[in-house]
Amino acid sequence: MQESILRKLDALVERHQEVEQLLAQPEVIADQEKFRELNREYSRLQTMVDTYNEYKTAASDVEEMQLMLEGDDPDMQAMAQEEMPQTQEKVAHLEHELQLLLLPHDERDDCNCFLEIRAGTGGDEAALFAGEMFRMYTKYCESKGWQLEVVSQSEGEVGGLREVIAKLSGEGAYGYMKFESGGHRVQRVPVTETQGRVHTSACTVMVLPEIPPSKAPEVNPADLRIDTFRASGAGGQHINKTDSAIRITHIPTGIVVECQDERSQHRNRERAMEVLLSRLAKMEEDKRAAQQAEARQSILSTGDRSDRIRTYNFPQSRVTDHRINLTLYRINEIMEGDLDLILKPVIEEYQAEQLAEMARQGGL
Repeated sequence: MQESILRKLDALVERHQEVEQLLAQPEVIADQEKFRELNREYSRLQTMVDTYNEYKTAASDVEEMQLMLEGDDPDMQAMAQEEMPQTQEKVAHLEHELQLLLLPHDERDDCNCFLEIRAGTGGDEAALFAGEMFRMYTKYCESKGWQLEVVSQSEGEVGGLREVIAKLSGEGAYGYMKFESGGHRVQRVPVTETQGRVHTSACTVMVLPEIPPSKAPEVNPADLRIDTFRASGAGGQHINKTDSAIRITHIPTGIVVECQDERSQHRNRERAMEVLLSRLAKMEEDKRAAQQAEARQSILSTGDRSDRIRTYNFPQSRVTDHRINLTLYRINEIMEGDLDLILKPVIEEYQAEQLAEMARQGGL
C-alpha cells in the first residue's frame, strides 16, 4: 500500500482516539446534536480502525511467510507456500476495503430522507405504476429496518398514486436512496388495455436528505404563505371535519408543500416545513453543482425529470439500470422490495468511479 495512504490511516487512528475522548466530555454529552454527530464519526472511524488493524496483521503474516520461504526449513517452506496465496488475497481485499473507507464521506448519507414519487406520462397507468413503486420502496424500508411515514399523498382515479411524499428514517437512508432520484419507466400491458398492446408510462422519483436544524437554510417568515384546508380522502370523521391539513408556499421560489397525513395541524405544519427546507437546500446545492460542474458525467443522478435511470419491462421480466447498463431478469423480486439486487451494483460502480477520480488526482 502507498505510503501516503498509510499516513492517512495513521492520522485517522489518532482522530478515532480523539473523538473517543470528546464523547466522554460533559459539555459534548449535553449538546445532543454535537454528540450524535461525533458518535456517527466514531462509528465510521471504528470500522476503519478495525479494518486497518486486520490489514496490518495480514500484511505482517505475508512478510513472515516470505521469510519462511527464503529459509532452510522444508516444512516451514511448504506451510508458507500453502498459506501464502490465501493471505495475499486477504491483504488485497482489505486494501480495497480501506480505499473505499477513505473515499470522501458525504455526511448527508447518514441522514433520514424524504422520498417523493410523482406519476408522469401515461395517465392512469402511470399512477398505478407510481403506487407500485411506493409499495416497492415500502418493502425495501422494511428489509432495512427503516421507518416510513407518509407526509402527503394523492390517489389516482383508478387506483395507484398521482403523488406521494414520505419520510424515511433509519441508518444510511439517504446514502442508499439518493441513487433512486430520476425518471423510472415501465413497459407493460395496462389493465385498461383491451387489445393486449404494451404501453410505456413513467414516474419520477426525488430523494432529499432531511436537513438538521443547525444546517437548514434561513427562511424569512414573510416569504411564506400558509394555508389550512380540510384533508381529503380517507381518514375518518375527525379529519374530514377539521381544517388540519397545511399548505405552505415559499413565495420567492414558488415551491408548494402540502401535508395532510396527521390529525394535528401543528404536526402537519412541522412536517411541511421539513420538506420545504429540504427542497430549498437541494436548490442551493444544485446551483453550486452547476457552477462547479465538471465535463464528465457522474453516475449519481441529478434527479432531473428527463434523467431516465431505469426501465421496468414486465412482459420480459427485466429491469434495466441505464446508468451502468445492467439488466436483471428478476423484476418480481425487485418489485417485492429486494432493491439491493440492482442498487448495490450501482453503488459499487459509483465507488469505483470515485476511486478512479481520486487516483487521477493523486489521492490514492
